[in-house]
Amino acid sequence: ATLAPTAQQEAEAVSIFSPTSEHQALREMVRSFAEAEVEPQAAEFNRAEKMNLPLLRKLGELGLLGVTVPEEYGGSGMDATAAVIVHEELAASDPAFCLAYLAHSMLFVNNLTQNGNHEQKSKWLPAACEGSKICGMCMSEPSVGTDVLGMKTTAVRQGDEWVLNGAKMWITNGTLDGESTGDAYLVYAKTGQGRGDVSLFLVEKGAPGFSLGQKIHDKCGMRASMTAELVFQDCRVPAANLVGKEGGAALCMMRNLEIERVTLAAMSLGIARRCTEEMNRYARERQAFGSHLNAFGQMQRFIAESYAEYMAGRAYVYQTAKDLKLDTVGNGLDADGVKLYCGVMAKNVADRAIQVLGGYGYVGEYNVERLWRDSKLLEIGGGTNEAHHKNMVRDLSRKVDKLP
Repeated sequence: ATLAPTAQQEAEAVSIFSPTSEHQALREMVRSFAEAEVEPQAAEFNRAEKMNLPLLRKLGELGLLGVTVPEEYGGSGMDATAAVIVHEELAASDPAFCLAYLAHSMLFVNNLTQNGNHEQKSKWLPAACEGSKICGMCMSEPSVGTDVLGMKTTAVRQGDEWVLNGAKMWITNGTLDGESTGDAYLVYAKTGQGRGDVSLFLVEKGAPGFSLGQKIHDKCGMRASMTAELVFQDCRVPAANLVGKEGGAALCMMRNLEIERVTLAAMSLGIARRCTEEMNRYARERQAFGSHLNAFGQMQRFIAESYAEYMAGRAYVYQTAKDLKLDTVGNGLDADGVKLYCGVMAKNVADRAIQVLGGYGYVGEYNVERLWRDSKLLEIGGGTNEAHHKNMVRDLSRKVDKLP
């Protein structure tokens, strides 16, 4: 007997970052697309604070909008590692465009896949996977962020309908054109007096009482993703649009937060990788005092530490993705951990890149200032650093004293 791998096994065991040949092919395809089509438009759409909707829809043609959706509903039927690959590659070219993709593919599409019934999935997922419908998710409110179960938006059953009242804030894809809402949203609302009495509803564009409150302008970063406030004023939703059980959305929320945080961490990886590439290239070419910049100890420290931190974060993210099961809850500790570590890491790497490039790093031509601004959102959205600290210590306190 031999333990030597077969040729097929060797082909499939590409690396922890692309564990099968299918994952490797996905990475190559997305990287090629990002370099050819996402990269050239990034600066223009970020300056204009507009989302490139036609390009986002094009991801549907590539099978990326439903990357984790079973094929029977129009998706590609892949796993969390595949989702991480897509987010890392897109974010290396344009994090804001990637954020719009995440809001649609993870917060709406994957969420509905895991928590909706067959009728809901059959109605909405094929269009969402092909890109004819672009959607999002509503959780945060004007006065409620980290304390999500303290939300004020309510839903009351009236006959064959639910009536929603309240407002949701900081909604990515809350508008696609600055004038109206996106096509549909998964909306969390209180349906009882208890803190955990939260339910999830699918609210479609044009629903009575549902409107765009305001488009959020002049963001620090992620300017090519559209952020908005959405208003529900006696908004009437068919009873059939309740997703999951009444009062059972806290579980839906926790389940989807895990993949959300892991893919946000993957976005941080894309930012860190791109910034490390940019500073390495610049330091190799730029000369000062008769030497290339990469001959100076401080520049070496910036580049070397950035590479090492990126690779450490990358290993953590891909190991967490490997262990993450999309249909269950149980990976919260490391979902928090990868987002915490990689969010801070990406911002630090982007900061070093600006420092290495000097004045050129401070202007848009070299991209690192945009990536630096974009990186800050990843310490806030999807869970603040402080929320991750709290969650992780809570989870660690429940474990045995010795770590694996």
